[in-house]
Order: sequence, then C-alpha cells, then structure tokens
Amino acid sequence: MTSATVPVLSAPTARLARLVDEVREAVGRGLAPGPTAHLVGERLAPHLGAPDLLAGRHTEGDPDRYRQHVLHAEEDGSFSVVALVWLPGQRTSIHDHVSWCVTGVHQGREHERRYRLVPDGAGSRLVPTQDVVNAQGEVCGFAPPGDIHEVWNGGPGKAISLHIYGADISRLGSSVRRVYRLPVGER
Repeated sequence: MTSATVPVLSAPTARLARLVDEVREAVGRGLAPGPTAHLVGERLAPHLGAPDLLAGRHTEGDPDRYRQHVLHAEEDGSFSVVALVWLPGQRTSIHDHVSWCVTGVHQGREHERRYRLVPDGAGSRLVPTQDVVNAQGEVCGFAPPGDIHEVWNGGPGKAISLHIYGADISRLGSSVRRVYRLPVGER
C-alpha cells in the first residue's frame, strides 16, 4: 500500500478538534481492540460529510496514487486520524494492518474487497470473502487478525475517507503491516 504521505499535523478545524477529543475519550477507556473500534466508529459517524470537518488542503488528491493526510497523532501513540483522498480508479494493494482501524466515508464511495488467507499445498492463497461499497456517512471497523483487504475508488469523482488507527501513523508512515502478493483463488 504505497501512498503519498503528507504528515502535516497543523491546527485542526474546530470540528476535527471535537472529533479528536471524542476519540481520545473512547480510546482512553482501555477496552480491547474490537470494542474500542466500535466506540470510535460511533464517535466518527456524526462528523462524516460535514463541510467544516477538513481544511481544504486535506481534501487534495494526487494524480498518481491515493493521498494520505495525517490529521492528528495522539502524543502517546494510542491513535491517529488520517484522511485518504482517492481520485477515480486509485486503489491499494492487498494488505493488512498494524492495529485496529475505523473507516468512515466523508465524500463519495469507497469500494473494498475482503480476503481470507488459506493454506494451499506448501504455500498460501487468498480467497475473496466479501465485497463492500461504503457510501458517504457509512462507517466500518476491524481489528487484526482477519483484516486482509484492498480498497479503491470505483466511482467517477473524488472519494475521501477518514481512517482512525490504534497506532501513531505519523511515526510509522503507514498503517500497513504486510502487503500480500499471493495467488487469489475462488470463493
């Protein structure tokens, strides 16, 4: 999952600052990854689509690949808020993550194909398990293991999604743990 990373941690909009406070409260409860992702998703959903959530520079894409804008990284490394901007046709590789993640679509639609890793003789292969299209305002979340997927913008316009990770993306540069270059089999 290669992206143009723009680790600009500048002053947030007032709405983004409220979202960060709400996420901080949810993460601060110290729950397991699954329940934490659920709480964070509940905090994120009401902000999606709001015109005052993102500053204009955080909605800019890149003509070569989707673009990552790090909006916030919690000082203790417990979470990060990232905006991903997808121009039509841009996609990730098949990958999994270093931590739990909550994704919400702020603008457009985000397509996702989920996979399961299965043994295949001496190696492994990927089997598609589900195709999902998330529209503006929709939230989904996951926690490793079992988070292998690829994401793309299959629509005609720009798509923007907010991703909240249980890790410091400003330090790591990416949420990706592993990129999969394995054969893809039948369901």
